[in-house]
Amino acid sequence: MHRARLYRSTPFRLALTFAVLFVAAFAVSGLITYQLLKRDLLSALDRAVDDAYAVTASTYAKDDVEDLIATVEAYSKLRSGSRVFSLVDQAGRRIAGNVDAVGLAPGLSTLKAADIGVEGAADFRVRAGTVDGYMLVVGQSFEETDKLEDIALISFGWALVITVFIAIAGGTFLGSRAQARLDGIVRTMVDVSNGRMRARIPLRGSRDDIDAVSGQINHALERLANLVESMRQVSADIAHELKTPLNRLTLTINDALARNAEGLSVDKQLVDALAESEQINATFEALLRISQIEAGGRKARFSEIDLLGILTTVAEIYIDVAEDHGQRLHFVPEITQSCVVQGDRELLTQLFVNLVENAINHCPKGTDIVIGITGSRHGCTTTISDNGPGIPAAERDKVFRRLYRLDKSRTTHGSGLGLSLVRAVSDLHHGVIRLADNGPGLRISLTLPAAAAEQN
Repeated sequence: MHRARLYRSTPFRLALTFAVLFVAAFAVSGLITYQLLKRDLLSALDRAVDDAYAVTASTYAKDDVEDLIATVEAYSKLRSGSRVFSLVDQAGRRIAGNVDAVGLAPGLSTLKAADIGVEGAADFRVRAGTVDGYMLVVGQSFEETDKLEDIALISFGWALVITVFIAIAGGTFLGSRAQARLDGIVRTMVDVSNGRMRARIPLRGSRDDIDAVSGQINHALERLANLVESMRQVSADIAHELKTPLNRLTLTINDALARNAEGLSVDKQLVDALAESEQINATFEALLRISQIEAGGRKARFSEIDLLGILTTVAEIYIDVAEDHGQRLHFVPEITQSCVVQGDRELLTQLFVNLVENAINHCPKGTDIVIGITGSRHGCTTTISDNGPGIPAAERDKVFRRLYRLDKSRTTHGSGLGLSLVRAVSDLHHGVIRLADNGPGLRISLTLPAAAAEQN
């Protein structure tokens, strides 16, 4: 990836921002830790000085200063560079120790080496106090404390440098990976915009947010590809299917014009032309209705619908229609209570009407047509089955295409849009429709989610 492009990418900037925040948090916490350590070291130094003073002063016995002098002299010789001791009498003369510390106020204080006549630049923490009129001074340099502080400060500095490096490197790496995945999305969308409708965004399977977004985009692209293919197929089917009726309409009108020029009656030609135009209008109205359903605009009219009631009404109406065609229609529900779904009553009624009319129109006399329904707390399943000629397995997916008709059905009345409308209504209601062999005949099942499951 080009460096300038990486710097402009949102993932890199986010990663860098979090890296800066992390480094800042580390620096603040490190500074606080350093200050606490420094305070603890100073407190430890004060305790050490106080303990040394207490031990030294405890060697004094009343009217016997010799033990105190001996102790001060002994301690002075042990670590003359880092510890200082001084014992001054009432006249202000140093009688023991390794430094001159005259005129100090009682208590703890911080002195420079030059103030007490010690070589070097180290500071000293000293305690002064009186022991039966004698001024006792005990002190210790900041040398060890400063060394520990320096070690802590250097360690913190190196840790900060390493943290900055890791934060920047890690941010660059994570930003690059995220940007690469976003670039994959961009490339896919460019491919789609250039007409390669089957391009899809590669998924990593990590189930993170980018994978979730990519999956949704792929799902939308799949639907878009299907819609584009459907529209292409529809355009081709419309051109093919309407060519014949338009030619017939043209021939009928020309025949009417010729007969009219000869003074003959044109009533039959006008009736035929009207029938052809009505059939063409019906086809376009059905196509428009399917498009409106697929657009989802009818969802605003959804309410709780009892499928058992709809099927009962459809069965009562078409029992007589089936008898007129020499067939038998049976309604065999496996439930006695209502089966409620969320949907559009008019569209669901039209769906079942189309399925029943298809069975009646495409089955011979003597056929038994059975309407059934089962239900559970998850959904309702309705079936329309017959023992007619059925549909070949290779044709079952094709019959839902707009204007598609089986060869044996091309001589019957219809536009080939009935099952297309059924599929559109089913998809609108999140239903699952299946065509299966009824042995013999065809079995169509439609499963719709229950109203409670749909709301959840």
